[in-house]
Amino acid sequence: SCFLRHARSRNYASESELCKLESVPLDFGDYHPLKPITVTESKTKKMNRKESTSSTSSSSSSSVMDPLSSVLDGTDPLSLFAAAADPVTVTSTMDGARRKRDKDDSSAVGSDFEPWSSKRGEILARYTTTEKLSINLYMGSEKGKAATSGSAVSEKVRTRLEELDDLEEGSQKELLNLTQQDYMNRIEELNQSLKDAWSSDQKVKALKIVIQCSKLLSDTTVIQFYPSKFVLITDILDTFGKLVYERILSMCADNRVSLPDNFSPESVNDTAKETCLNWFFKIASIRELIPRFYVEAAILKCNKFLSKMGISECLPRLTSMIRGIGDPLVAVYARAYLCRVGMEVAPQLKESLNKNFFDFLLTFKQIHGDTVQNQLVGQCVEMPLYLTLYSPAIDWILQCIAYHAPEVLLTEMMERCKKLGNNALLLNSVMSAFRAEFIAARSMDFIAMIKECDESGFPKHLLFRSLGLNLALADPPENDRLQILNEAWKVITKLKNPQDYVNCAEVWVEYTCRHFTKREVNTVLADIIKHMTPDRAFEDAYPQLQSIIQKVITYIYDFSLLFSVEKFLPFLDMFQKESVRVEVCKCIMESFIKHQQESTKDPVILNALLHICKTMHDSVNALTLEDEKRMLATLINGFIKMVSFGRDFEQQLSFYVEARSMFCNLEPVLVQLIHSVNQLAMETRKVMKGNHSRKTAAFVRACVAFCFITIPSLSSIFTRLNLYLHSGQVALANQCLSQADAFFKAAVSLVPEVPKMISVDGKMRPSDAFLLEFLCNFFSTLLVVPDHPEQGVLFLVRGLLNVIQDYTWEDNSDDKVRIYTNVLHLLSAMTQEAYIYHVDKVDSNDTLYGGDSKFLAEISKLCETVIAQILDHLKTLGKEETLKRQSQLALYFFNTIVAHGDLRNNKLNQLSVNLWNLAQKHGFADTKTMVKTLEYIKRRSQQPEMSHFTDLALRLPLQSRT
Repeated sequence: SCFLRHARSRNYASESELCKLESVPLDFGDYHPLKPITVTESKTKKMNRKESTSSTSSSSSSSVMDPLSSVLDGTDPLSLFAAAADPVTVTSTMDGARRKRDKDDSSAVGSDFEPWSSKRGEILARYTTTEKLSINLYMGSEKGKAATSGSAVSEKVRTRLEELDDLEEGSQKELLNLTQQDYMNRIEELNQSLKDAWSSDQKVKALKIVIQCSKLLSDTTVIQFYPSKFVLITDILDTFGKLVYERILSMCADNRVSLPDNFSPESVNDTAKETCLNWFFKIASIRELIPRFYVEAAILKCNKFLSKMGISECLPRLTSMIRGIGDPLVAVYARAYLCRVGMEVAPQLKESLNKNFFDFLLTFKQIHGDTVQNQLVGQCVEMPLYLTLYSPAIDWILQCIAYHAPEVLLTEMMERCKKLGNNALLLNSVMSAFRAEFIAARSMDFIAMIKECDESGFPKHLLFRSLGLNLALADPPENDRLQILNEAWKVITKLKNPQDYVNCAEVWVEYTCRHFTKREVNTVLADIIKHMTPDRAFEDAYPQLQSIIQKVITYIYDFSLLFSVEKFLPFLDMFQKESVRVEVCKCIMESFIKHQQESTKDPVILNALLHICKTMHDSVNALTLEDEKRMLATLINGFIKMVSFGRDFEQQLSFYVEARSMFCNLEPVLVQLIHSVNQLAMETRKVMKGNHSRKTAAFVRACVAFCFITIPSLSSIFTRLNLYLHSGQVALANQCLSQADAFFKAAVSLVPEVPKMISVDGKMRPSDAFLLEFLCNFFSTLLVVPDHPEQGVLFLVRGLLNVIQDYTWEDNSDDKVRIYTNVLHLLSAMTQEAYIYHVDKVDSNDTLYGGDSKFLAEISKLCETVIAQILDHLKTLGKEETLKRQSQLALYFFNTIVAHGDLRNNKLNQLSVNLWNLAQKHGFADTKTMVKTLEYIKRRSQQPEMSHFTDLALRLPLQSRT
């Protein structure tokens, strides 16, 4: 009870000086740990005097041998930076790297080459059929199995040859009337059978399965499924090739040491070579051309075991073999497979790939021959559909040839394509496979070639689409740009089918946005609206329309310019499906937040974006996920923060009021609006330098009223508590005392409603820690809040203490006592003649009461009550299971008395000694903490007017745990 009568009189200014860190003058010549370090590699070329001084002046540590450099031998990134001081070193390093990269490019395929695996899924999805399919399955013969157990080598060889003959003479079963899915399942079964046969050492059976599968590639009875069939069966061939290669490679391992990747044939042992030759001889004995070609191509890589020139000799022979395949579709896919294998095992042998393609060009006219025409009539397939079956194969062949190819070769191939009649198919593949820069530079030539194409064969709009895709990646010559757009759009705008039209328009919108002004973009958007509105065609084209919007906002990110494009908002109206509409709105808002650098008050932007944000907000319903709500709120908040009417504060407040009515379902947006309005009030104060006129005082009160009526609509209780406190502080700063009191009273009355558990990031957590933090902040504010003349002394503090007293705390919680201890800090500060901080132009209680004895007596009464509560609680913790908590609280209270009490008073001095002993009594005190606390008291005793701390230190024994 004597605590407040003997609160230590504080001189805050001198205490602050004492607590400051000692300033030490810094000599910048010395080594400093935060200075940038340059690691100088000792092996680098010697520099002249001028250069060396500049490099070493950055740090004295550069002279020390760097442990990283010694291990990495100068290849680490730090050494490369160090070498930047010497241009010669840098140039030679870069040249070396470039030479190495060029060498790698010529011998291996880089990451810029799109692999076959990325095309596989697209082909399977695109080339489908509803017709029935048939498949021949290999049936294993018992005769063969029995014969393989023969002991003589010659008998074994003869048996295996008989087995292969047996396969070709009909040990197979034909499955008819399969659906596409059944067919794919059967192929997968064959793939598994191959692996099973291989793992059970039935190599001949595995070969038979592969031969059988390869034969399926000569069957074109369901022609539109052929590209997908090719994908499925070549997967089996790839598996087989890999199994054979790994088998032979494992035979090369001596003493379990495997061969390096770049091994030479000389390092391969005789057994492995013999096995490898055996495989090639087996394959050579296959009678039919197509399986013989495919199976040999599958194990092409195994030539590495036999001779250095093996692959380069095999590729031309296999290329020539394809000339024997009569069906042009089957032949072109065989060429594609050879290119695929060739690029994997020997990408440097481009001559064979080129020969492969030129062979194809020679036989190209077969596509329009009578045999093919009769086949198409028999299967009721139109020519344009038939030609699209060639695309995956030709695209792949051309991609392989064009990879890192010189301009001369590409030009030659383009000229050869020009000479062929009906070359739309080839032209499309050239545009798909060649480098975009090559195509863009010759855009007008390609347009001329597209114009000459026969419309009946391959649709021209697809050719323009392919050209557009290239022009999105590379720029054509500047003088041709407008003519290119006009020529392309002439064809696109005549398209009757909305799906064909929007597929092309989607590609060409990007070209228009890249190279032209808003006028041309507006024209294109208007044309799209005109084509897609009839019969609600836009409903089937949402992905393409979304892509168009994305491209427009990628290139036109100045929103005043974007919304001046007349047809932009009508274009948005085509998104009638809510989920798609919201996605588009999110894209636009993300672009605005990313690119809008300065705040805006442009009415065009504000109206358009308010409409877009309203669309997002209105999509929220009871089923909307919390993450989605959070994302929408973040985007809307980003917009609200970017709106500024400058000094027109009233217009700004009107905007916030309108936003509140529009976005009332998203709590984070309401929170942002409250913060924004508080900021507006503080900006008004700043402009008026704290001296409000009648008009600004009324405006600030309007801001305060906005917050006061908005906060209760929030659901999160701690959000409400913190906003009441924050808004009360803003009201106080603007001299709105009665409004500040209203905020603080609302906060006090809300505390009893705080639940025991609250949801934090989706998990239930105890609320005690959050409440303790809030109340500490609240106490700090209450120090400067002046008493209301009609409410009595410290009415807010009393009210808050009553609420804390009545609040139901957890049994195992000491937060109530911690709060009471913090109240003592507040009451101690209130007894000082001048408070530690003030609010400008607001008189706090130190000025109002002027240290009046009645005021101090009231504080003293409060203090007695609080201390009694603390001591009572400490007594209740005397049970064995709560002794540790008692020790911690006793030390916490002791520290409060040492910091805020006047220990020259005997009673207070004795209380502190008792608390010290209680903290240590049962051995739960942390020895380190106690030692440090005692050291602190001894240090304090050396300060002026603190000599009584010396006596106190002598009365505070340290007890050992034992």
